[in-house]
Amino acid sequence: MARRGTSGKRETQGAGLLRVPYVDRKIGPLPILSQEGLELIEANADRILLETGMEFHDDPELLEIFAKAGCDVDGVRVRFEPGFCRKIIQDKAPSEFFQHARNPMNTVKMGGNASILCPSWGPPFVHDLDRGRRYATIEDFETLVKLHHTMPWLHHSGGVVCEPVDLPANKRHLDMLYHHIRWSDRAFMGAFIGAERAGHAIDMARILFGADFVAENAVLYCVANTNAPLVMDANMSGALKTYARAGQPVACTPWTLTGAMSPCTVAGTLAQVLAETMAAMTLVQLINPGAPCLMGSFASTMSMQSGAPTFGTPEAGQMVLAAGQLARRLGVPLHTVGTLSASKLPDGQSQQEGTWGLMMAMFAGANVINHATGWLEGGLVTSFEKTVIDGDLCGKLARFFDGIDLSENAQAMDAIAATGPGQHFLGSEHTQANFLTALFRPETPDNNSYEQWEMTGKLDTAQRANTLWKQRLDQYQDPGLDPDIDAQLQNYIAARKAEAPDMEYF
Repeated sequence: MARRGTSGKRETQGAGLLRVPYVDRKIGPLPILSQEGLELIEANADRILLETGMEFHDDPELLEIFAKAGCDVDGVRVRFEPGFCRKIIQDKAPSEFFQHARNPMNTVKMGGNASILCPSWGPPFVHDLDRGRRYATIEDFETLVKLHHTMPWLHHSGGVVCEPVDLPANKRHLDMLYHHIRWSDRAFMGAFIGAERAGHAIDMARILFGADFVAENAVLYCVANTNAPLVMDANMSGALKTYARAGQPVACTPWTLTGAMSPCTVAGTLAQVLAETMAAMTLVQLINPGAPCLMGSFASTMSMQSGAPTFGTPEAGQMVLAAGQLARRLGVPLHTVGTLSASKLPDGQSQQEGTWGLMMAMFAGANVINHATGWLEGGLVTSFEKTVIDGDLCGKLARFFDGIDLSENAQAMDAIAATGPGQHFLGSEHTQANFLTALFRPETPDNNSYEQWEMTGKLDTAQRANTLWKQRLDQYQDPGLDPDIDAQLQNYIAARKAEAPDMEYF
């Protein structure tokens, strides 16, 4: 039986809009490829899997699984007959499912028209305007979990929102999992580097939700990255196996930079991405038919001059739009990324690149969007100010994809008739009744006159965001946690930490 619980009340945002557990898109995805184009990309992916194949390193069990299913296994190289992966995925993988949060009001839907916006994860550094760029600590991690919990347009607590390098590398995943559970009541990601850490996450989820509930429901979320081109290592496959056997969702995600880890063309990269994710999703289904999985795509570009990663490019937009079509063609949800930027500060570059990335992901019909807030410096930094600025962007897109309200109230025929020609609507009853919710009101922009802006300190967007993230933390409300569950979790963590010596901190 589930042992979830807090109040379950939904918060309100400054614009008077209810916080919802995920975006329910009313506007359809934007197609970029024709049916013939989709068939060509999939045929090329099948050709890659047949002629080149994919390698699975340091995990003989996987090779046995593939061989038993009839695949051609040669050493660590596995080759697949055309259409084999599609049939396995379409026959077995669910097209949509729910990831449960301990607060049922925050349970998220993965698939269909649902889009879930998740915070940044992975950076070893954090940045704010007061203290600058620095190595992240567990204190920063806790602060970010709390900050994300206050943001109405984020739907998920995420995973490694920053890498707390002040804790031992082989044990910090336990502390990170605990902080998500303790300081937020939203859905969260499990540890995903290796089978052991994945097993710890599942054990902790069983303490939180109850073993019977976890056996029947998705309560964690795992990302299994391939090592492009066409390799999966034992760290990723070990986590994939562990979550698949426990019936927990796995986003099978090639991480590619065109020109380095995949061909320098969009069509070539798409074929490779599709080949890699199909092979990994097929593995999930061979391990546990019916286990939830997602097609993942983290495909970006690189500078042909310097070799540095680039973001917010036209080609990256094309790749995610096509990935959305390819995922729908397979009948699985799409996992991708959002406000990526190579900028070092929350500036114009970061917002241009980030806005492009998140808009393209939403128009792709992506179901889970990682890095929707806070990501800087090509993934090395989580920015407190950019987290708040990106939060506004998430809200704008959520409002946009909610579609146009055509209710009787929204049509405003009575208001037009009552106001008449040549008059204004500022004082009309309709405006007075709807002004709090009629238009989205972001928090970070300044819309005052130049004189008012000058009198209030001439602050730019990042400076205003600096004040806002601190205000949000002051307003944070602890969701609470059952003391018995809390004690069990802490005892479990202490026992696991005692089993091995500390490893290097970096």
